[in-house]
Amino acid sequence: MALAGSAELFSQLFFIVGGGVCACLLSYGLTFGIIRISRKLGWLDRSTVERRRIHKVPVPRLGGVAIFLGFVIASLIFYKLDTEVPADEMVRYWLLLVASTLIVLVHIYDDIKGLKPLPKLIAQTIAVVIILGPFGSQFHGVLLFGFSNPFGMGHTTPSEALFLPWYLRPEITIFIDSADITWMAIPAVLCTWFWMVWMMNTVNFIDGVDGLATGVVAIAGLFITIISCTLEQYSIAVLAATFTGAVVGFLPHNWNPAKIFMGDTGSQFLGLCLAVLSVIGGAKVALALMLLGIPILDVVVVVISRLRRGRSVAQHDTSSHLHYRLLAAGLTARQICYIFYGLTLIFGVLALEFERVYKLIGIALVVLTMAALIIWIDYRQRKRGVPVQSTTQELTGGKVGEQSSDRSRKDKAEAGQGS
Repeated sequence: MALAGSAELFSQLFFIVGGGVCACLLSYGLTFGIIRISRKLGWLDRSTVERRRIHKVPVPRLGGVAIFLGFVIASLIFYKLDTEVPADEMVRYWLLLVASTLIVLVHIYDDIKGLKPLPKLIAQTIAVVIILGPFGSQFHGVLLFGFSNPFGMGHTTPSEALFLPWYLRPEITIFIDSADITWMAIPAVLCTWFWMVWMMNTVNFIDGVDGLATGVVAIAGLFITIISCTLEQYSIAVLAATFTGAVVGFLPHNWNPAKIFMGDTGSQFLGLCLAVLSVIGGAKVALALMLLGIPILDVVVVVISRLRRGRSVAQHDTSSHLHYRLLAAGLTARQICYIFYGLTLIFGVLALEFERVYKLIGIALVVLTMAALIIWIDYRQRKRGVPVQSTTQELTGGKVGEQSSDRSRKDKAEAGQGS
């Protein structure tokens, strides 16, 4: 019996490690081809045209294609051939591939020709509908209709939970407790749409410094893999490991100074995969909120700031985001990556231990860390004489400095930025 269990565990580890290594090698190798093709066809990110770009030399920006292809090919080999994958999970896998293909194709065009925000939002919405899998009388894909309650009473049976007040139940549901297609499912559908679109845009927004988004997403994917293994959700771990490997394989090319950017093609694909993996796996939304807490809060602050100033939420600028503020504060691109990587690792380790109410404490730590970073950045900027207004002033409707010092410009030019 023990030998049979050991053989099964070894088999699952083979698929997990094999999928990750295969995706890593594929992504790394395919990126060379993408760089060559992009340069030959002139598909480059030209900093002289777009002010938000920092690189002085045009850099290819279709690296996301290599990540996508590496993930798809490796997952078709290792995830598809894993006989332990449940049928309903395999359906979600195919839905993810179809939705990801749509996102990648649309944003390849966006990276080459350019698209306005509305067509991209429509593509994101269609991708979410595909992932929901609404055919027949049920949603066969991913539907976010329940959350773990941080204040709930654990270790209760489903029948016992029915007699508890809603705020003490282990799970909080959004009007429904099944994946049936009914009018009552509309809030859950909207919640799923918001979560996935938000994650896609969050990864896109933090992809402003060489290697930043790539490394943070790779660490997040690694922790999703680890938690899935600890919960014995090995098939999810295979998928997460394959995804992580594809991202890691791209990182050497994207490390400062970057030879290629992932582009919106990559950031949107990475955000979509993270959103799906955090819902279907044991990691759940709480882990994603901790791992990507700083970038998520950064997006919240930037969105509120732009709305208060009457600017478009989709507008790009080089002053609002946390990584741009760190550049203005005198840090290099690599130092910024180390800070984000370190915080993601710390919160990931804490997430492995946190349960129930402790998850809430973990998320609170993320918020406090974000506040501390903002205070420290404002201090550094004032000390260096960089006239960039604080986030607090932006949120209260104050004017925002439009200029930066020559030293700040030099720091940004040396730091490098992705798409």
